[in-house]
Amino acid sequence: MEGMTRGELARRAGLSAAAIRYYEDSGVLPVPGRTAKGYRIYSGDYLVKLKFIKDAKSLGYSLKEIQTALALLGSEMDAESLKERVRDKITEIDEKVAALRSIQSMLAGLLKTPQDDIQDYLQSFQIKDNR
Repeated sequence: MEGMTRGELARRAGLSAAAIRYYEDSGVLPVPGRTAKGYRIYSGDYLVKLKFIKDAKSLGYSLKEIQTALALLGSEMDAESLKERVRDKITEIDEKVAALRSIQSMLAGLLKTPQDDIQDYLQSFQIKDNR
């Protein structure tokens, strides 16, 4: 496939050119080569990388995690190493879900608190003028 401009890559990837520029500036995407006139030219593998970035972001990976994953995928990573990273992410997500459920339970408990108790609690934050 012949190279693409940033605009063409953005259109094909379903992203903005600014997003691609951001990924380059932050080191998530490698900086592409340039034409003799100085235009950035992107090869087809950038589409694959951008799809990976979009998919990984939708799965809750941070850009730093994505950058690390892309570097590992660009090296000689084996299938078991990839599976281990996925298992680690699942564990992290499970921990976040448990924390959110705990918060949800506490908030639901607040809704069951008697109105007078809530009013007393709110009044405890009022500044009283003792003059």
